Amino acid sequence: MLPQFLIGISVSAVNIAIHAIVMAAVIRVMNRLQATFRSWPWLHLIVVMIGTALVLMLAHALEVLVWSGTYRLVGATPVSDDSTYFAFVNYTTLGYGDIIPVARWRLLGPITAMNGVLLFGWSTAVLYAVLRQTLARRFPTAGFK
Repeated sequence: MLPQFLIGISVSAVNIAIHAIVMAAVIRVMNRLQATFRSWPWLHLIVVMIGTALVLMLAHALEVLVWSGTYRLVGATPVSDDSTYFAFVNYTTLGYGDIIPVARWRLLGPITAMNGVLLFGWSTAVLYAVLRQTLARRFPTAGFK
C-alpha cells in the first residue's frame, strides 16, 4: 500500500506543479492582452475567457497523460493500451468501472480522482477570477469589483 501512496502523491505533486505553471502563464498573458483590445472590450472578454478555458483544458489533458504514463510504468492496467482511457475516467471521476486496475495498484485510481477534483476546482476558481478581473478592468462603471 505504501508504494501506491508514494507514487500517487508524487504524481499529484507533478500535476500540481504543471497546474501552477499554467495558472501563472494564463494570468500573465491575460494581463498583457489588456492593452491589445483597448477599443474592443467585449472582444477582449471573449478572447480572454475562451483562451483561458482552452489552456486549462490542455493543462488537464497533459495531467491525465502524466497519470497515464504512471499507470503504464507501474503496470496498473491489465492492458497498457487502456492506460490513457483509464486515467481520463479516474481523473474526471467519471468512474465507468469497465477497466479494473490490477489489485496491487488499485489505490492509484482514487488518488487520481482526488487529484483531478482538486485541479478542476482550482481551474474553476481561476476562470472565475479571470472573468471578474477582466470585467472589473474593462467595465469599471458597470459595478464589477
